Amino acid sequence: MITLYHAPMSRSTRLVQLVHELGAEDAVTIRQVQVVRHDGSGSADPANPHPEGKVPMLVHDGVEIWESTAIAQYLAELFPESGLGVPPGDPMRGRYLSWLAWYGDVLEPLVVFKTLGIEHPGLARTFRGMAEATRRLRTALETAPYLCGERYTVADLIVASTFSWQAALTPEVPAIQDWVARCRDRPAAKRAFADDSKAIAD
Repeated sequence: MITLYHAPMSRSTRLVQLVHELGAEDAVTIRQVQVVRHDGSGSADPANPHPEGKVPMLVHDGVEIWESTAIAQYLAELFPESGLGVPPGDPMRGRYLSWLAWYGDVLEPLVVFKTLGIEHPGLARTFRGMAEATRRLRTALETAPYLCGERYTVADLIVASTFSWQAALTPEVPAIQDWVARCRDRPAAKRAFADDSKAIAD
């Protein structure tokens, strides 16, 4: 049994999208839970097994998997027929893993610091800045439509999601903007957003 714990309009939305991308709706149960929101609304949900009350959280036959990149890679490998993962032995495997790690280790912290207006030389030395992140993305996307070349992978899903919830931070670089638009225009992305909108309205 596979259960994805999800709160509408949160970081777990991209994992709901992934379930749709994988065609795994019959295999993965999406369980909606409450979380404490940044504005102070919401509350911790006793039905959520995440130790910090956050989402996403995946439970597969009693085994808990947390953090978006870990869940995304886990699901892609669990449903390899989708082609959204990059398996061992593939020439793009290293690049794929690097983008997933770069998202959590560099890009998300940079976006959070930028959003909160936090600046410090130590942070800049450790994480670089948005200019460097933009340059890294531009270098990849000016020569190929996706981060791993010609194919869309979970690396695109995860990294591009940054600019869905922080659209104002999308770099003013045509190659990056076009890539974000391609990722956002995917049927699975639209379905996940529509599902969340309905859940919020209800």
